[in-house]
This record gives sequence, structure tokens and C-alpha cells, in this order.
Amino acid sequence: MSGDVVPFDWARLFLGDTPPLFLLEIVFRTTVIFGWLLLLLRLTGKRGLAQLSPLELAIVIALGSAAGDPMFYPEVPLLHAMLVLALVVGLQHLLTKLVIRSEHVETFIEGVPVELVRGGVMSGEALQRANLSREDLFERLRAQGVRQLGEVQRAYFEQDGTLTVFTHPHGAPPGLPVVPPWDLEPPRPVQPGEDVQGPLVCLGCGRLRHDHGGQRSAGRLDRCACGSDRFTRATADPLAGPDDAQEEPAPEDGGSRSALAGPG
Repeated sequence: MSGDVVPFDWARLFLGDTPPLFLLEIVFRTTVIFGWLLLLLRLTGKRGLAQLSPLELAIVIALGSAAGDPMFYPEVPLLHAMLVLALVVGLQHLLTKLVIRSEHVETFIEGVPVELVRGGVMSGEALQRANLSREDLFERLRAQGVRQLGEVQRAYFEQDGTLTVFTHPHGAPPGLPVVPPWDLEPPRPVQPGEDVQGPLVCLGCGRLRHDHGGQRSAGRLDRCACGSDRFTRATADPLAGPDDAQEEPAPEDGGSRSALAGPG
């Protein structure tokens, strides 16, 4: 077939072998495919968008496909590809204006933020809507320096796929540890018959339990509101072990503590 191609055949180069009415079909097909791609990306979720909105990612994919084919295939006329590119850019400008003017369009295309954590407690339903696992959430929290869920006042999964975290400025209550990663060192659940000292925290959602006083057996604890019956000890700092608590900073000048303290 390559021998039948006439180089610089201007009719083939710009129009191909299709009738002019095929240009109208291109308009229809481009609109349908672009809308279908946008809908699929919107339904897939925001997890893998890497700070690109569904509209922006659809533009990147559509432009890349439309610009790539006419570079390699002689049967793809340049005029057709130029029309597709112009339509994609035009649709992008149109949808951008609609997003600015209409909150309903913005919600459909961009989605809405999802509240994942409130007051140190995870929402399992919100994690499912955001297409995130508990480990995904913990990984993102650790990246922002969070050690345990009690530090988190609010955590929102934003429209661009990023996680926004608001923590207590000081005096955070104890909560469910997120460090070390549970794949390396999971929290130890309290066992039936074990003496319970201090507050417990649900391993399912991170909710604190203060009502277990007087119960000597953790196995008799009622289920959490999330349905889990597994609890661990709440902690203010899961990385502060006994050795860390006993460590004291050495004097900067190498002198003794008594010398720094001075007389009296």
C-alpha cells in the first residue's frame, strides 16, 4: 500500500479520500469522544490525577492523541487533525467558562472536596467515596508530619487529588498511631483479660474510648460506632519510646549540666 501513496498529493494531504461532509462527522465524533472521556475520568475518581483536574487531564489525552496520529499515518489528513485540535481547545474554553459561571457544572466536572477525618476519627464511607484505603490516608498524613490521628482536626481530599490537613496547634489529644507504617509495625490490639490503663482507640476508625474504666477485660468492651471491636492503646506520640523520654540534650559547649545551671 505504501507504493500507492503519491508524495505531496495536496488533496490527500489535507482532505484525504473522504467527502467534505465527513468534516461534520468529525465535529460530532470529537464532541462525543471528548464528553465520554471526561465522564469516564470523572467516574474513575481523583486518586491518580496527580493535581490535574479531570478536564485538564482530558485535554492532555485528547490533544496528544489528535496531534500524534497525523504525524505517522498518511491516511489521516492534516485538516481533519487540525479540526480535532481546534474543537478540543474550543470545548476546553467553553467548559472553563461554564465552570466559572455555574456551580452545578463545576461540581459535575471537578467534583467536591471529601472530609476524611474529623476530630481524629476517620470516615470509612468518605474513604470509599474518595477511592482511598486506610493505608493511603496514613501515607499522606505521614508525608505532612502527622504521627497519630488525634493531631488531626480536619483532613480534606481536595478536588485535585491532594490532601489538606488541619492539625491542633498545640496540646493534641492522643489517638490512633499512623507511624510506623502498619505494614512494618502494626499497633498491638488489647487482648481479652488484659488490664486496660488509659484511653483506648478504635483500630477501625480512630475513635477514642474513655468509658472502659473498671472493666478488667478488654474483650468485654462494646463495639465502636464504626462496627469494629478491636482497640489499641491511644498514644500522644508513637515515636517517643522509653529511650527517647530519658534522652536529654547535651550542653552545646561540652560543659556539665551543673556548670550551666550556675550556683544555688
